[in-house]
Amino acid sequence: MFIERALLDALNAQRDKYPILAVTGPRQSGKTTLLQHAFPDYEYVSLENRDIRERAEYDPNGFFKKFSSKVILDEAQRAPILFSYLQTKTDADREMGQYILSGSQNFMLLESISQSLAGRVALFRLLPFTFPEMQKYGLLAERWEEAAFRGFYPGIFDRDIASPVFYNNYIETYIERDVRNLVAVRDLRQFRLFMRRCAANAGQLLNLQTIAADCGISGPTAKAWLSVLESSYIVFLLSPYYRNFNKRITKSPKLFFYDTGVVCNLLEMSSPGDLDNYFQRGSLFENLIIAEMHKQTLHQGNRPAYYFWQDNHGNEVDLMWEHATQVNLLEIKSSSTFHADFLKNMNRFSGQPDVNLGNRNLIYAGEENFSFKDTSVHNWRQTNALLS
Repeated sequence: MFIERALLDALNAQRDKYPILAVTGPRQSGKTTLLQHAFPDYEYVSLENRDIRERAEYDPNGFFKKFSSKVILDEAQRAPILFSYLQTKTDADREMGQYILSGSQNFMLLESISQSLAGRVALFRLLPFTFPEMQKYGLLAERWEEAAFRGFYPGIFDRDIASPVFYNNYIETYIERDVRNLVAVRDLRQFRLFMRRCAANAGQLLNLQTIAADCGISGPTAKAWLSVLESSYIVFLLSPYYRNFNKRITKSPKLFFYDTGVVCNLLEMSSPGDLDNYFQRGSLFENLIIAEMHKQTLHQGNRPAYYFWQDNHGNEVDLMWEHATQVNLLEIKSSSTFHADFLKNMNRFSGQPDVNLGNRNLIYAGEENFSFKDTSVHNWRQTNALLS
């Protein structure tokens, strides 16, 4: 069953404005399925195929004569020599939507694009399923614990694979392979420990030096490994919000995973019930919601610009974003029962000087949607209401 992806609207909106569209994202997020289904008039060429890749690299001009227009080049970063030829050909042909590139190694793909195709390509990112995409087909679990444990990668649902089986294979065959392709990992056991320590810190302030010490690796090594996980769309960082924009990059960010199924697997959870007594249950729920906000924003073709706020007493607003001159706030609570004191940190932030406050929102694990004073309260499935 093909699940219609929200990113398709953004792709179609730019198809007649750029000669090249590029779709990146983690492995197994559905890029190939989406492109083949949505663009059936395009010829599909996988550069993962060694024979095809070697022929393309040996004779790029002959390759582009054979595949001159309406072509999907999958795993395009595997043949970076082709990018300069793409530049020459698209400049000469001046045909919009001529090529669609896809790739799962964001770092390598973006490097090739920035060197040869700047201004000629519209870049998009496809992540695992979002809540609305799953709700449309009745795939979203009733309880957030079940959704978080099962994860959101299409293969789990398309092939009905048990989450522990899927993620065991995914981490070993994709994540670890990407890391070995980009950085030297002398001891794979240390890298696996590093990933587990990152999973244990999901939704919390990142202290990379502490994680490095726990894993017996150097700070630069931990930084390099984290960078690979970011470029592979496994993790992302959320910066703190300050009125002084320069401070956004000088204070500790928070660490999040794009997919909570990866987190649960790295933490060796065996069922959704393990989340009931997990001591960082609130942080995992926060990860679930903030990752969902990121995914939906990326699938709209936009770049996430989210932050969190924390004062020197540890009071924190979980998520905030600016719209024009206003600042919108979101608190995230894993309780299924609403309490008025959930709003106290938003109240503290609202009292900051020179703050032009926008919407105040709260997402919790309950079922009701309602307004309380000046705050909109949403159940955990309604993140899309914040982006509409």
